[in-house]
Amino acid sequence: MALDFNFTEEQRMLEDSVYKWAMAWLEPQMEHAYEIDEMPKDLFKQTGDLGINGIVFEEKYGGAALGYVETLLAYETIARVSNALSMTVGASQTLCFDNFRRNATEEQKLRVLPKSCTGEWIGCLGITEPNAGSDAMGMATKAEKKGDKYIINGSKIFITNGPVADFMVFYAKTDPAAGPKGISTFFFETAEKKAKGQVKFEKIKKWGMRTSPTALVTFEDMELPEENLIGGLNKGVAVLTSGLCTERITLSGCTLGGQRTCLELSLKYAKERVQFGKPIASFQSIQEKLANMYCNYKAGKFLAYSAAAYCDSLTNKAGGKGTDLDRMAAASLLFNGEVGTKTGLDAIQIHGGYGYTTEYAISRHFLDQKLWEIGAGTSEIRRMIIARELMRDDFKSGL
Repeated sequence: MALDFNFTEEQRMLEDSVYKWAMAWLEPQMEHAYEIDEMPKDLFKQTGDLGINGIVFEEKYGGAALGYVETLLAYETIARVSNALSMTVGASQTLCFDNFRRNATEEQKLRVLPKSCTGEWIGCLGITEPNAGSDAMGMATKAEKKGDKYIINGSKIFITNGPVADFMVFYAKTDPAAGPKGISTFFFETAEKKAKGQVKFEKIKKWGMRTSPTALVTFEDMELPEENLIGGLNKGVAVLTSGLCTERITLSGCTLGGQRTCLELSLKYAKERVQFGKPIASFQSIQEKLANMYCNYKAGKFLAYSAAAYCDSLTNKAGGKGTDLDRMAAASLLFNGEVGTKTGLDAIQIHGGYGYTTEYAISRHFLDQKLWEIGAGTSEIRRMIIARELMRDDFKSGL
C-alpha cells in the first residue's frame, strides 16, 4: 500500500465487498437493533461467509493469510454502517482469537480457530476488572492449582461479546505474590461452565455502542484443566502485551469508519438543509466544521494505516515496551479516538435538532465515538506510552 492510500486491487475488492454487504444486510437492521440493544443474529456467520473473520489467520485454520492493513480496512468499512458492530467483530477476531493464535499450541489452534473463521464461535477477551482498568497488572482474579486443575475465582468487567461468547481468553493471578510476573493466560468454552454455574455473564447497559453486547463476568470456583493454560505458567504479561498493538491499530478502523460516515452524512445534510434562503453549507461556520472533519479523518487514516503497514512488515508483530510499533499503535488510537468524538459532536451540531433524534443515523454514529477515548487503553495511557517511547535512550528521530 502506497502512502497516498492507493490500495491494491485485492484490497479494493475487499473494501467493496464488505461495504456492499454492510449496506445491504446491516444497515436495514440498525435503527431497530440499536433501539433494543441487540446484536443482529448470524452476524459472525455473515462475516465468516465474507471471509473476514480470520483475515490474518493461516489458510490451514480457515483464514485468508492477509495482513493487518486488510484487517483495519475491513473494520473501517463495517464501521461506516456500525462502529459498534465493527468493535464486536474486532473483539472476537483480533482481541480474542488472534491473540490465542499467537500463543496456543498447534493442537489447540487446529481445534479452535476454524470455528472462529466460520463464525460458529464468537470470542471475548477478559482483562479489565472492577478495580483494575488502566492498571491491568493490578488484577485480582486468581487461579489456584489443585491437583491437575486450576480453580478460578474473581471477575472481569466491560467484556465485549461476553453475553454471546462461545469462547473466552482471560488473565488471572497464578502467583499473586509475584505481582505482574505471576499472571497466566487461560481459555475455555463458555457453554459447559455456564451450565455448571461456574461462570456468569451479566449484560451491562450502555448509552453508546449499543448492539455490541458487553458483560460483567464472574468466576465462581470455575475448574479448568492444565491444558487450558496458554503461553506458559506465569507468562501472561507477555501474552497480554503481545496483542495490544494489533488491537489498537485495527480498532482504529472503528472510529475511522464512524468519522467518514459523520462527514458524509453532514455534507449531504448541509447541502440539503436551507435556512435564510440558502443551504447551510454556504455558511462559513458550517464549512469550518466540514473542513476540520475532513482533515482529521485523513490525518487519522495516515496514522492508522501506516502503523498497520509497518506492523505487517515486521517478523515479530508483538510490539510492547521499547518498540516503535507500541508508539505508533498508541498514536493511532489516541488521535482517532479524540478526533472521532469531536467529529461526532460537530456532526450533531450540523444536523441541529434532527441530529438529536434517533430516527437519524447520525445520532448512533456520534454515541459510539466516545468509547474510543476510553476503550483499548484510555487516551491518558496512550499518551504515557508515546512519551515513554520518545524518551527511551535508543529512540531515533525517524518520526
